[in-house]
Amino acid sequence: MASKVRVYAKSQKWAALGIIDAYIKMYPHATVDDLNKAFPLSALQETKTDEPLLVTVTEKEKIVKASKTTFDDEYFEEWKRTHFYVTLPDGTDLMFTVAMWPKEMFEKMLAQAKLYDIEIAKYEAAEKGFGKRGEYRLEYLNGYVPPVPAKKSNKWLWICLAALLIIAILIILLLMKGCQKPAEPQIVEVEKVVVVHDTLYIQQIAEIEKNFNAAEFQQGKADLSESAKFVLHDLAKVLEKNPELRLRLEGHTSAEGDAAFNQKLSEARAQAAVAFLVEHEGIDASRLEAVGKGSSELKNTADPMAPENRRTEFIVLE
Repeated sequence: MASKVRVYAKSQKWAALGIIDAYIKMYPHATVDDLNKAFPLSALQETKTDEPLLVTVTEKEKIVKASKTTFDDEYFEEWKRTHFYVTLPDGTDLMFTVAMWPKEMFEKMLAQAKLYDIEIAKYEAAEKGFGKRGEYRLEYLNGYVPPVPAKKSNKWLWICLAALLIIAILIILLLMKGCQKPAEPQIVEVEKVVVVHDTLYIQQIAEIEKNFNAAEFQQGKADLSESAKFVLHDLAKVLEKNPELRLRLEGHTSAEGDAAFNQKLSEARAQAAVAFLVEHEGIDASRLEAVGKGSSELKNTADPMAPENRRTEFIVLE
């Protein structure tokens, strides 16, 4: 597969940092755990270890204080002075746990980067002297454009505020009635307010379904686009927070073309989404179903060729 990002850097150390920054640009939803899974320290060293390659700056400072070595103290202060760290989209600053990048370890880092279509240009010599700032820059190749994280909807926040407002009004009305002196004893029956626990995730799934269908498949193919993968990453987060939730992914096509081909295509597209959630996001396969409907259930029956008929529906299973 052709490379998508090339890293230019001064020194191996800055090239390694550039690789991590390139991955973050390609996968803006990635967390520090995702980065440590993509670039495990155990794969870069001869000695196997469970230690992570990257930690937050706060965690790095704790490690340095615990080590009580001048070596670590000096490197930590140098990295802060020279801005040798990367920042996630949420503002979290990350540092390497390793101070040096020997040749063999750096070559393994390059091999790991190639798995994600990241390559390194021949790096320039770094400036000499302790505390000198290095640098790196990224170049996007072969027409690749890094994704922009989708803005999360705040609808649930407004729903919660509206519910709180209704409850506050009910309380005020009850207090006002309590202050009145009725001529005769009265029994006041207050309607119970029932909050359905799954309202929030149903709305989230509906929004995710809308975004997934906006990231269209290529005509006649079942390969997931990068935009579709980011949407499925959001869906995986909802599934992780709601372990009892089960989903059926239904693929639909328009009536354009051969009906038998459309049936197989809709099945393949639904299965591609399920496979991504299981293999890349770690969702239990027993919680997901993939079904293809072909052109048998058109959304717009008046126009069988309409684009809204080509869709994938996320159905919550009871």
